[in-house]
Amino acid sequence: MSETVPLLRIDRAAFHADIEALSRLTDPAQPWTRRSFTPLFLEGRAWLTERFAQAGLDVRIDPAGNLIGRWPAAEAATPVLMTGSHSDTVPGGGRFDGIAGVAASLAAVRAMRAAGHVPRHTIEVVDFLAEEPSDWGLSCIGSRGMAGDLGPRELALTGPGGETLASAIDRVGGSVAELSAARRTDVAGFLELHIEQGPVLETEGIPVGVVSAIVGIGRVRVRFAGLAGHAGTVPMAGRRDAGLALARFALAVRDEARRAGGNGHFTATIGVTRVEPGGANVVPGAAEAIVDIRAERDEAMARYVDTLHDVAAAAAAAEGCTVERIETLSLTTAVPCDEGLQAIIRAAAGRLGHATRPLASGAGHDAAFVARFAPSAMLFAPSREGKSHCPDEWTDPDALADAADALLGALVLRDSAPPFNA
Repeated sequence: MSETVPLLRIDRAAFHADIEALSRLTDPAQPWTRRSFTPLFLEGRAWLTERFAQAGLDVRIDPAGNLIGRWPAAEAATPVLMTGSHSDTVPGGGRFDGIAGVAASLAAVRAMRAAGHVPRHTIEVVDFLAEEPSDWGLSCIGSRGMAGDLGPRELALTGPGGETLASAIDRVGGSVAELSAARRTDVAGFLELHIEQGPVLETEGIPVGVVSAIVGIGRVRVRFAGLAGHAGTVPMAGRRDAGLALARFALAVRDEARRAGGNGHFTATIGVTRVEPGGANVVPGAAEAIVDIRAERDEAMARYVDTLHDVAAAAAAAEGCTVERIETLSLTTAVPCDEGLQAIIRAAAGRLGHATRPLASGAGHDAAFVARFAPSAMLFAPSREGKSHCPDEWTDPDALADAADALLGALVLRDSAPPFNA
């Protein structure tokens, strides 16, 4: 089939101009910040609405607060081929995270229209609401809504000034009273371009990453109990230092994660610790940590969480302490990307002469929630030094455009296949 499908490329100048224009809508005191639900976010949404309309798309905001540009197929009942990402950022984030995917999807639609492409599927470009963790303590709000995963508990969450999430969604153009209408059953496939946010593609000189899975994420809190005492009077040999038990545990977390990594993408990180009572002259009587675990395979996650009980007990015993508590705070399953769409991405990149490599996404994305109701896949562009969620986030413009061309090619290849019932 690919031999009969035209090879298209995006307008690179317009693509880069869109990214630059949207990234300029930032808090000047903290570049590059455009938090969901804020006036800057709404300003960005207004800009995107205009750009979607200029590309010939029918624009609306669905009840979950997602901005959607729609290019209808000739037959109204044809299922949807969806693409997009998000326009919100973390505080002090980068110019490409999320933005690149929305701009690439828009550039792909413009290229198809300029080439006279007649879509066999209805094509939608989506700016999902609040992919990043929001001030309501929830991420991927818009894609959750599409998947039917925004319930009373989530909608009752409160943010700044006590505003409920339900009220905030209504404020940005959604309609919680009609939230059931945001659920989708008509999507034949979803493709999302994103920067890698890691160093693999740049290190290996690979222009396009084909995402094999979006990792499951677990967070486990471990608390050690020791015996507090005066730092100057309790002999070293007789101490029950909970801080040292935590230190041993932290090293074991790293070592066990390295062993677990032989079976797909796997990371474990301690980014939050607390030592009590917290005095410079007091031997810690208690200490706790939160372990962030990310695994491409659910069975690897389960084995590792079990292992944490053993290594925590060993660390505590070595310092005369006890494990007061181990609790799983949250746990999501890994989401494999659709193999058929992965093959299409590889074919599209190959037609452009671009090498690809499979890799898992260690970060969460809207594609994981879209996968609950439709075939879903992602492709990555290289990130310089793997930096993301920081002002130094950067992807070479040509490298980003190469990945956008691959997205365009994948959309054309998938759209050129006969439509099927979603």
